[in-house]
Amino acid sequence: MRALAIIGAGPRGTGLLERIAASACELLPAEQQLEIHLIDPQPPGGGRIWRHRQSPLLRMNSMAEDVTMFTDETSVVEGPVRPGPSLAEWAADQPAFAPYRPVADPAVRAELAALAPTDFATRRAQSAYLDWVFRRAAAQLPDRIRLTVHREAAVALHGPADGPQHITLASGRELRADQVVLTVGHLGSAPDERHAATAAFARRHGRFHLPPAFSCEAAVAAVAPGERVILRGFGLAFVDLMALLTEGRGGRFEHRPAGGVHYHPSGREPLLLVGSRRGVPYHSKTGYPLQGPPAPLPRYFGPAAVEELLDRPGPLELRRDAWPLMAKEIGFGYYHELFHAHPERTTLPWAEFLAGYDRYGWYQPELTALVERAVPEPGDRLDFERLDHPLAGLRCTDPEQLQQQLRAYIRADADRRADPAYSADLGAFLALLSLYGQLPRLLAAGRLTARSTARELDGWWQGFFSFLASGPPGFRLRELLALSEAGVVRFLGAGLTVSEDEASGTFVAASESLPGHRTTATALIEAYLPRHDLARTEDRVLAQLLREGRLAEEVLADPDFTHRSGLLTVDPRDGRLLDPGLGGAPHPRRLALGPHTNGRAVAAFARPRTNAPAFRQNDAAARTLLRALAAPGQVGPVAADDRMVVGLTTARP
Repeated sequence: MRALAIIGAGPRGTGLLERIAASACELLPAEQQLEIHLIDPQPPGGGRIWRHRQSPLLRMNSMAEDVTMFTDETSVVEGPVRPGPSLAEWAADQPAFAPYRPVADPAVRAELAALAPTDFATRRAQSAYLDWVFRRAAAQLPDRIRLTVHREAAVALHGPADGPQHITLASGRELRADQVVLTVGHLGSAPDERHAATAAFARRHGRFHLPPAFSCEAAVAAVAPGERVILRGFGLAFVDLMALLTEGRGGRFEHRPAGGVHYHPSGREPLLLVGSRRGVPYHSKTGYPLQGPPAPLPRYFGPAAVEELLDRPGPLELRRDAWPLMAKEIGFGYYHELFHAHPERTTLPWAEFLAGYDRYGWYQPELTALVERAVPEPGDRLDFERLDHPLAGLRCTDPEQLQQQLRAYIRADADRRADPAYSADLGAFLALLSLYGQLPRLLAAGRLTARSTARELDGWWQGFFSFLASGPPGFRLRELLALSEAGVVRFLGAGLTVSEDEASGTFVAASESLPGHRTTATALIEAYLPRHDLARTEDRVLAQLLREGRLAEEVLADPDFTHRSGLLTVDPRDGRLLDPGLGGAPHPRRLALGPHTNGRAVAAFARPRTNAPAFRQNDAAARTLLRALAAPGQVGPVAADDRMVVGLTTARP
């Protein structure tokens, strides 16, 4: 009997299991038996980040109809396409989707029963969906595949490249496998020098400092009621922390029938002082569907355009070479919706506009002139630079003026994202998502310079994409306004800097938006998610392999610039670990998939019908594994207490 170990049972490990089930009958010989060990201390399906045990205040930032774990007709995969329901479809008729089991938590069960396709579900509801996805994948494994779930951590991995792999569990038990996959998901790292120094300052002065943390694990109970706390960051992590420190402390939002939100404080909230580089929250998700026909994407940044880029001689830079095509693609999605859904706000027929749009580059003055002629209202024109720097040039003379400016900005953004008259924003969003279908090919070629990868891909692009496309539900911005009006939140502005004053033992914030003004606090929260760094990883298996020189961090070098991304290097074709002990060649028995790798496909689930890169990676890895496991030989007998009785067993330490 052959054996496969999957270390990490969250959405990525579950998605890989689904793809193994899809291709097993084709690639495993009929007489071949296989044992799969799924290893994770957290429940399979949800894993660490999407486990049920977290606050019911934490929500997804995607609508229920926009979340799936399944391939569909758009998926470019070698294995079979096996469609499945989105979160919304599953919630609406759970008994119709085998294997059915009622959700145990009555609050989640009630939420799912009332869930609308356009609702933003709690993360506990998503956990229930992922639990079902896992159980479906397990049920679809052929009878000759046995699956055992080990609810404990893997702490070590050893074994020769040409022989069995030995996985040591936290209990001391050892498993043997022919193939091992690391689908460990989002990982934490030990503090870097900056955060370690800040933590030391906080300890010296008895202050509170929270380094970057996953929202479901953020320990904020030590922040005292009324304490002044600076939150450095204005993205999704901030939104989660805002909820935990207000509603989570007994406050109450009143959503009024005539519109607007009022906050009733409990008196146990701290004073939240928030700022960031941009100084504003992420744009909220739109609350409406397209009003016109979908744009035929891709048009300017598709496979042919990427190949043309790769045919150019010399190194490539994202902003110089790819971004003009990417920007034009986003613009196409935006203007396609504007012209088709809101033609009264344009002055040219679509065909005439498109002919000119095709002809010019995004930054050519001729295209600017065309847009000005065809779209009279400046607010209807797509301006990336204005979007990227919304507070550029804003200089306030006193803090109250800044509060008024930020409230006006947030209110206008929330209104726009709720108004289908601005559905062109959704057209841009969908085009933005389509870019991710093409970027893996560009990245796998290794043609981007180290400087461009560091500053433009991992830096500017990821931040810009998140700012535009990964924002919170619209109601969260309304709640933020209510908190501001109640005096629980104060805005610090753009270009935020935070220093430490040894004399007073306080954190001191300043911003470009409020020149000459300093804000002090006794607590500092890094309100952004942890970024995994392989050199400082908290994962024991990765740390051990790194010490032993059996895996490597992605290091890119130009003549005058070196970029250490902190990511694990893998073969982009199938996720095989590149092993320095094998001269940098792919390890024949070890793979890794997920956000900790240089595959850079962070999301393990996706919007339906988007040919999701993560699903393509899962499929390629599953078929690579099955082909390897179909070879003759076995690791050894499976212990009697590990055998599956009805397709699945759970082994506990």
